[in-house]
Amino acid sequence: MSHPVRWIILFSLITAVMGPAFLSGCGTGGDDRPLSIWHQMEGEGKDVLQIQIERFMRSHPGREVTQLYKETEELRTHFQTAALAGSGADLVYGPADQVGPFEAMGLIRPLEDLVDLDSSDWAEGALVTYRGHLYQIGDRVGNHVALVYNRSLVSEPPKDSEALIRMGRELTRDPDGDGNPDRYALVWNYSEPFFFIPFLSGFGGWVMDAEAHPTLGTPEMEAALRFAHDLPARHKIAPLDADRETADALFKSGRAAMIINGSWAWGGYGKAGIDYGVARIPMIKETGLWPAPMVSAKGYSINVNVEGERLERALELLEFLTSEDVQLEFSRVLHTIPARISARQSPIVTQDEVLRQSLHQLEAGRPMPVVPEMRAIWDAMRPQYQSVMAGTKSPADAARDMQALAERKIAEMNE
Repeated sequence: MSHPVRWIILFSLITAVMGPAFLSGCGTGGDDRPLSIWHQMEGEGKDVLQIQIERFMRSHPGREVTQLYKETEELRTHFQTAALAGSGADLVYGPADQVGPFEAMGLIRPLEDLVDLDSSDWAEGALVTYRGHLYQIGDRVGNHVALVYNRSLVSEPPKDSEALIRMGRELTRDPDGDGNPDRYALVWNYSEPFFFIPFLSGFGGWVMDAEAHPTLGTPEMEAALRFAHDLPARHKIAPLDADRETADALFKSGRAAMIINGSWAWGGYGKAGIDYGVARIPMIKETGLWPAPMVSAKGYSINVNVEGERLERALELLEFLTSEDVQLEFSRVLHTIPARISARQSPIVTQDEVLRQSLHQLEAGRPMPVVPEMRAIWDAMRPQYQSVMAGTKSPADAARDMQALAERKIAEMNE
């Protein structure tokens, strides 16, 4: 059974139970209803978006817009389910790697004949194309992680992995020796493999080859998993367990001197009173390679079900949300890198040390694949990565199992 058919059957069952209330958002009728945006902007990002939506509505009387936050994976699955049934958000916002799966299922509109863009004013990767069509317009580029450090604890960030471990042992504090440090040197999210990618690339590995075949069962993957595992388990400079919320809380409270995280979180650190700096993730001494985080645009796509006058209004909103002044407002608050090259000439960007260092990390990054196979690879990596960090599976076994699971998921996806 094909993947789209499975989704249609699933959605039929859901709507039979939940009824018409589930079918909110776009559609062929009800053009007087507010336009809707589904997104995965958290915290201050969501607040900035709301301010910009209110600006748009003031300057466009009669135009109503609503926004709805969904966690990244929830956003993908809910949009897929709703759009297959002819509903869902008018505009869907997220990282570039959602374009491949959405395109494969026919859920988003090609935009090249609907928008008039000066491509020379857009950074590389900001206009996301797939199979010859434009499907997403970015409002920022990067979406990458970097090393963030608390200036009151770290005067100069470590330049390589040996310095990280050496400094980490000095920064970690366990005064009563109970094995539960009062302060760690480093923390990151152990739940999502996205945060592990810099270690993988730092050891010379990557997730797929040029033909989108997974490249997970490699010595480079084993070495990267071992390195990540050893930071907490052997070197004891990081907690034994950490998800997104735990990592953020430790850094915001001063109980972690450094964190690997992205610009979506940095504004919250300043708001929490942390005097922080941003730097490249330390070079892997063993390989001489700089860790390359995945980099991509984040931006807006339009639901394929949006038509007629409603489509015109959606395009009007899309143009506003990707305008230079809106991009700069996100840069001012969240230290995001604007997708428009002209916006980067603003003092908001040029005089921001955090943004300059973020660009420095971006230069070492590697584009995130937008092909549908990337979704299968994430799903294959996640449980194995978590098992290694939990100490329940060896790096060698995890690398082997990642590869096998990714190959199986891709085969199922292509049935």
